[in-house]
Amino acid sequence: MAKNNKNEKPADFLPLGETSQSDKVGGKLVIAYSGGLDTSYCAVSLSKQYDVHAVSVNTGGFSSEEIKKIESNAYKMGVSTYKNIDAVATFYKKVVKYLIFGNVLKNNTYPLSVSAERIIQAIEIIEYAKSINAEYIAHGSTGAGNDQVRFDMIFQTLAPNIKIITPIRDGSLTRQQEIEYLKENGVDMSWEKAKYSVNKGLWGTSVGGSETLTSEKALPETAYPSQLENKGEEKVTLTFKKGELVALNGVINSSEIVIESLNDIASKYAIGRDIHVGDTIVGIKGRVGFEAAAALITIKAHHLLEKHTLTKWQLQHKEYLASFYGMHLHEGQYLDPVMRDMEAFLQSSQTNVSGDVTVTLKPYHFSLDGIVSKHDLMNAKFGSYGEENKSWTADEAKGFIKIIGNQNKIYQQVNK
Repeated sequence: MAKNNKNEKPADFLPLGETSQSDKVGGKLVIAYSGGLDTSYCAVSLSKQYDVHAVSVNTGGFSSEEIKKIESNAYKMGVSTYKNIDAVATFYKKVVKYLIFGNVLKNNTYPLSVSAERIIQAIEIIEYAKSINAEYIAHGSTGAGNDQVRFDMIFQTLAPNIKIITPIRDGSLTRQQEIEYLKENGVDMSWEKAKYSVNKGLWGTSVGGSETLTSEKALPETAYPSQLENKGEEKVTLTFKKGELVALNGVINSSEIVIESLNDIASKYAIGRDIHVGDTIVGIKGRVGFEAAAALITIKAHHLLEKHTLTKWQLQHKEYLASFYGMHLHEGQYLDPVMRDMEAFLQSSQTNVSGDVTVTLKPYHFSLDGIVSKHDLMNAKFGSYGEENKSWTADEAKGFIKIIGNQNKIYQQVNK
């Protein structure tokens, strides 16, 4: 992870214009900086008036080389300082852990890869802005997406006195207008838009393109970052301890590292691809492709383990509560105290969710083989389903059936 603690620009930095620091009357501003076109436009334009401090938050998916490149480009845009915050462990601890506990898949499909990341990124950025006494905070979101809601809500909640500035949204700028502005200000980088936009993180990678703007077209094979490399089969063992993934094939590590290791193996089978269709926060339908090998395998393996170790009422109530949790998270409501209440329930439900799950990886898909757990409620000493009852007699079974059917019998006879 690249680190930068300097408050001055590198020696080879070339200013974009003639504006001196003393001419910047707007005050100290922190910008959520990704290095893309939108945030680069914001950095250049805002640096003319404000003392701009660029911040990016790594929630997985960035190499040290990529971070160094983002840092270098940030200074070319005229910022005073750049900081990269490593939040991979924080992202797991505060969000991903509960998505696993709840087996959260939005619309039974999407593991909330990007929306979950944005929450932690927003929190880390606003906390940094407060730590350097910034008067302003900026992001490059447009007025038509979900991220503007997530960023603004968290910024407003945690730092209501810091003013939010959004040049792209407020100016309704087109991509071409941004490119022309940057060229006019001496920034002539390659802004040719890639055919597919890719956002990679710990909990999955989103893929957007012209196909996802339609309702009928599928993404081509080449659009996905991970391509099929392994064409055979491979068994892996996932070890859970109180609901958390703690080991892969017997190798114990921190959960976020285990997830990364699982993804490295499973992505070579091109596992975890799909297209999610859902309702955006602003009320329109959205469609996006994704690949999330580790996320989908972990969730499905964890859910199988829960089927063996939780009671039917735990499973039933967890299901709808986890759905609420995922929806609130997606819509930027992470700071509402009800989220802590639901997390407490989810955490409590994991007391006995420990054991090993064996998974077979295959090209484009996987299968769950089975589990081994000392908390397995499928215990043969009480009976074998469809085979043998050991803890009750035949007469007790008939009496139970008669009583459990009473309400239906009464209803049918009264309303005949």
